[in-house]
Amino acid sequence: MTKNAQLEAVKQEFEGGQEIALRPLSFADFVGQKALCDNLKVFVKAAKSRRDAMDHVLLFGPPGLGKTTLAQIIAKELGVGFRATSGPVIVKAGDLAALLTNLEPNDVLFIDEIHRLNPAIEEILYPAMEDRKLDLIIGEGPSARSVQIDLVPFTLIGATTRSGLLTNPLRDRFGIPVRLEFYTAEELAKIVARTASLLNMNLTTDGAGEIAKRARGTPRIAGRLTRRVRDFSEGNKIDRKDVDDALKRLDVDSSGLDSMDRRYLSCIAENYGGGPVGIETLAAFLSEQRDMVEDVIEPYLIQRGLVQRTPRGRVLSVKGFEYLGMKPQNTPQIDQLSEDE
Repeated sequence: MTKNAQLEAVKQEFEGGQEIALRPLSFADFVGQKALCDNLKVFVKAAKSRRDAMDHVLLFGPPGLGKTTLAQIIAKELGVGFRATSGPVIVKAGDLAALLTNLEPNDVLFIDEIHRLNPAIEEILYPAMEDRKLDLIIGEGPSARSVQIDLVPFTLIGATTRSGLLTNPLRDRFGIPVRLEFYTAEELAKIVARTASLLNMNLTTDGAGEIAKRARGTPRIAGRLTRRVRDFSEGNKIDRKDVDDALKRLDVDSSGLDSMDRRYLSCIAENYGGGPVGIETLAAFLSEQRDMVEDVIEPYLIQRGLVQRTPRGRVLSVKGFEYLGMKPQNTPQIDQLSEDE
């Protein structure tokens, strides 16, 4: 497939103008998560050889790692239809029934943020996943009756950033649980180079490497930074220095941390002596929702070893103090909390 054809195939329109979605279209184009993709290829090949629906798949991990992209690739590799929705959107049993009864045989139904499904909807989903039957209550009061609808074979792909919030019965019904990990700088450099090529950017290898270094191990952030660097470059050749200048203007430092991350770390260090600090306190300080702090800000900081989660709250590590250029104020307390955890 030519570059222009690839670009055209994944072009999507959003409100306020056009935005180009640079998602890979096949396992061959997908960079990173090698062991995971190798296993999924086997499962897809086996389902196609049996001419049956693939087992249900649960994709979980931090935001921006490619859960939605993988779901679309699975459907494309299987050669079946793809329907997408989100957990909070399905509020009534009729909504779920409409989705399931409109599927063609072996189609893929993708539910994003599946941990936010209504518990009543989950109960209806169980027999649909296991027995391919939909049990509904029609009517109200004494005239209400139970109706059972047979469903065609289908594959449910659930995606969540909070796998711990899934109920055990729902989690157990997914035959293929898959965890996505953060990407290495080398993998992200390949993703950035591919994105730059599709965007007709004249980006050097060291420029791509610099963006990858600051992308927090996340392809979504790598793509966003690449597009912003393109805006600053004005069509010229872009090397490492140009990338550095552009990202400094975006307030992204050499470690990939932005102003929100630094406010988070500074709050713990300066206001609370390194912690422990409760998550609600941090969320109030940052004027953000607790979920946003836990799902977006903290995962990368914890992966970098700058922050620790303990039973008593968040604690700044020695690395965290060093990043801020400060001397650790309560190293014994940090050590004690680590042992308790």
